[in-house]
Amino acid sequence: MDRRNDGFPLERTLPNPPPLPVAWNSPIMRRNCSNFTAAKNMWDCLFDEGYRVDVSIDTDNGGTIYAHASILGMASLVFKSMLNLNQSRTHGCRGHQRSISIRGVPTEAVQIFIRFLYSASNEEDKMQEHALNLLVLSHAYVVPHLKRECERQLLERGLITTDNVVDIFQIALLCDAPRLSLFCHRFMLKRFKAISSTQGWEAMKKSHPVLEKQILKSVNDEDIMKKERVRKMNERKVYVQLYEAMEALVHICKDGCRTIGPYDKVLKKDQTPCKYAACKGLELLIRHFAGCKMRVSCGCIHCKRMWQVLELHSRLCSDSDVCRVPLCRNFKQRRRRQKKDEIKWRILVRKIVRSKSISGMPFFSLGSS
Repeated sequence: MDRRNDGFPLERTLPNPPPLPVAWNSPIMRRNCSNFTAAKNMWDCLFDEGYRVDVSIDTDNGGTIYAHASILGMASLVFKSMLNLNQSRTHGCRGHQRSISIRGVPTEAVQIFIRFLYSASNEEDKMQEHALNLLVLSHAYVVPHLKRECERQLLERGLITTDNVVDIFQIALLCDAPRLSLFCHRFMLKRFKAISSTQGWEAMKKSHPVLEKQILKSVNDEDIMKKERVRKMNERKVYVQLYEAMEALVHICKDGCRTIGPYDKVLKKDQTPCKYAACKGLELLIRHFAGCKMRVSCGCIHCKRMWQVLELHSRLCSDSDVCRVPLCRNFKQRRRRQKKDEIKWRILVRKIVRSKSISGMPFFSLGSS
């Protein structure tokens, strides 16, 4: 590093900052847009007027479209190969105009397709009307930018309906358009009942039975997955309710709620409603447990449930020595002596804690401090 006489480094010249982005309404952008519009108009005019055309394109119903071989060849490698082959066959013939055929689609769709090769644009309503035919042509003649535009028109303009989705899905598979085929596939799974009664579905059953079986399998798999999602969601709700019940139990035994609480605390008569949703149900269960005459194992179903609640709390409690929930410490001591159903309880505790973390709520220590 270069240094001055006093030993300090010389300040290096910093490079100039990059230019600021040009605003869309600036003179530069307006000039560029006007230049682009002028160039587009010139290419459209070249196609419309047919100045020095040297290729004729034959379409259905006797239609003929004239174009320039150089432009077709530059826009599509398929056209380039066709025109070169055509030229080699007519080599030596003066004044002979080369001819190619595009069949199977309407003449207007072919005209829009060729016009797009000139200026890479077309009228919006025409593109939407012939989007499916243009998708086929762009795939057959390898014009990727038109293929992307056709997919965009079909996906973003709401052109896919219950009546035509089966046909579009088959064409998307044939034209190697994965984004479009995936959208159609999901569309059919969501509205299968209505789509299965359309003419397109009946035609596909006859022409492509293997594809029909694949879609039916997808519908069945989607139904199974949906039921599984519902089952897991309901299961998670149960675990969340169990956790909330554990919080309410600690709240009752520590702070007291309504008519139940610690023996050393006086409850207020005008106490506000409890914020714990499970508190009221637990109060009723505790009252029953305190006065039931059948508190033996498997004697009373409500008492058995209360025993399970107390044992579950003991497994979630972080400090049984200071916990005010009844029998919390006794359950922990008994668990050390006998290992019955230990694995089942561990799995239940793990799922309860996990369901609470998935729901986005913090995990509270269920001990009493």
